[in-house]
This record gives sequence, C-alpha cells and structure tokens, in this order.
Amino acid sequence: MSRILLSPPHMSDAAREFLLDAFDSNWVAPMGPHVDALEIEFAALLRREHAVALSSGTAALHLALVMLGIEAGDEVYTSTLTFAATANSVRYTAATPVFVDSEPSSWNMDPDLLAEALAMASRENRLPKAVLVVDLYGQCADYGRILPICARYDVPVVEDAAESLGAYYKGQPAGAFGDMAACSFNGNKIITAGGGGMLATSRRSHAERARFLATQARDPAPHYEHSTLGFNYRMSNLIAAIGRGQVQVLRDRVAARRANNAFYRSALSNVPGIDFMPEIKDGDSTFWLTVITVEPEAFGASRDDIYQHLAENDIESRPAWKPMHLQPVYAGCQYIGRGVADDIFRRGLCLPSGSNLTSRDLEAVVEQIVHTPRAVQGAA
Repeated sequence: MSRILLSPPHMSDAAREFLLDAFDSNWVAPMGPHVDALEIEFAALLRREHAVALSSGTAALHLALVMLGIEAGDEVYTSTLTFAATANSVRYTAATPVFVDSEPSSWNMDPDLLAEALAMASRENRLPKAVLVVDLYGQCADYGRILPICARYDVPVVEDAAESLGAYYKGQPAGAFGDMAACSFNGNKIITAGGGGMLATSRRSHAERARFLATQARDPAPHYEHSTLGFNYRMSNLIAAIGRGQVQVLRDRVAARRANNAFYRSALSNVPGIDFMPEIKDGDSTFWLTVITVEPEAFGASRDDIYQHLAENDIESRPAWKPMHLQPVYAGCQYIGRGVADDIFRRGLCLPSGSNLTSRDLEAVVEQIVHTPRAVQGAA
C-alpha cells in the first residue's frame, strides 16, 4: 500500500482543461483573462461584491491589514490556535499581535474572552486596530457573537478563511464575514491551484486599492512611476486557470471530507479516550482536516504514540497547531486565555482527510490507531 497522506492535492478534469487553455494562449504572466474570471466567480461564491486574486492567502491577510491602516505601535487581536501565517501577517505591518484563546465548543476564538478584552481595552483607551479571526480546520468562528462585539467598539474584523473555504455559518459561506476575508489555494487546502490566494470584500475601494498595492503600486504613467510602496502579490493566469476548474468541484470535495469525518467518528465511537473536534452550532464544517483528541489515561497511549505508530506504517498525521503564544518567535506577546488551545495542542492529532482517500485508506488509518502498541498493552 502506498503512503497515506494528510491532505494531498485532488485535481479536477476542469482544472486541467482551463490550464491547457491558458498555456496554449501563452498568457501565463500575472493578470490575464482567467484571473479576471476567477475574481468574478469567487466573489459570487462568497457572496461578496469583489474578490482580488493574489499570490497567497498570506498576501491577502497582509494587504487587508495594510488597507486598514495598521502600522507600528498598533495592536491586532487574533486567534492563538492557528498557522503562523496569520500572526506573521500582523508582524509584516510592524504591528503587535495579541493572542486570544479558543472556546471548547468550536476551537475558534472565544467570544467571551474577546468581549472582556475589548471592554478593558476601551476603558484604558487602547483598543486594537483590528480583530483577525481564524476559521479553524474547516469551521467558521462564531461570527454571530464576534461581529456585534467588535461593532460595539468600531473595531474592524478580518476573516482568515484559509482553512474554511466551502464551510457555512448560519447560511452564509466562509469568507463572507467581516470587512475583508482571506482564502488560500495552497497545496494542502480543500481545493488547490498549487498556490495562490484571494482577498474578498464588499467595498470597491478596498478591492481597487488591493489590486494597486499588489502590482507594485505602479502609478498610471507610460513609464514606471511609484509614489507608494507596493508588493509583488498578484496571481498568475496559470494559477487562476487551475483555480477556476477547482472551484467547480468544491461542493464535491466538501462532501468527500465530511464523509471521511463521518467514517472516523463511526469507526472510533466506542474507543475509550478518543474524541473529535466539535462542530459549531449553526455551522456546517467542511472538516478540511479531521482532528481527534486523545486522553492517554483512557486510551492507553498518548497523541504522540499514535502519531509515531501511524508514521511507522506509512500514514501521515500531524499534531494540532501549536498556539502562537507558545511559539518562540512570539515570546513576550500578550495572551488572553484559559489554556484551551494549549490543551488542544497537547492532545490533538490531525488524521488523513484528503478528498481522494479510498475506503481502504480510511480503514487502514482506523486499524492502526486502534492497534497503537501502547494502547493494546494499556487495554490488556
């Protein structure tokens, strides 16, 4: 049996056709007809007025913060349980991230902690310039509570939807929340173009400014004139062509990942010490990654024991995100929390979740989890 990967690319026939069209046209450089078309199609998908195709989801996050005027001396509240790109985008503006803990019911930013933090910051006249909320592992945060809290203090919200494309919350798609949202087409995402990202917004001024900044902020002139610092963040026509084909199969990819999650839940439901990331009320997760938590005393082995055993049997897994407030690069940054994210990191394990997994693959993963050596010994 070949190695079972965590979340490999799953390409579509439509993506290949669009890519060949772009290749045959020799329009491969940044900009181009597929970039324009993808922006229109993606904006409609997210129920936004505008979308800007960029080189990565990180670029989208960075530009969103730049357009909000965030700079050195400012603070941005953001989720601590996330990939480093979220916090890094704050640092790119020279601002300081303040990390907010997760809530147990969704693993996303805790609205109660956020409300307490903003209330205190308001009293002390040091409100953050933005709140950057992460949708974790395919699941939207509790925007029904978060958005009104931030609106009370007139603090803008940016949605990091890099992990949640295809999810819904109260009938609205991931990427539809906040002033702006960032999506990713990285190689391990639910759909991939081999790279690239998207900035979504309902404000024309934001979209136009983002396009300007993303193309090195070139002023309108026959020569190269620059009065503003810009970035090389625009998406190529080739990447956009692949992305257009992948968007067409998003619903199928979501269905496959939800089926994977349902299989794991059913197969491991009676195994002591194994639990799953909860699905938020009023939400429909994509389960981009299925994540279990392990209680060593009940299971007979730790998260790391399972991880090692799967690796020895050619099955890729990954510990849950290490919270940003525990990362050496962010030592000294303020953390607002109760240790929920810390516990998820200690006990959480991401299982193979690709939309192209076979039933045999899924059965092999479950079999090896159940037969982790120390688990067998502990149950004996």
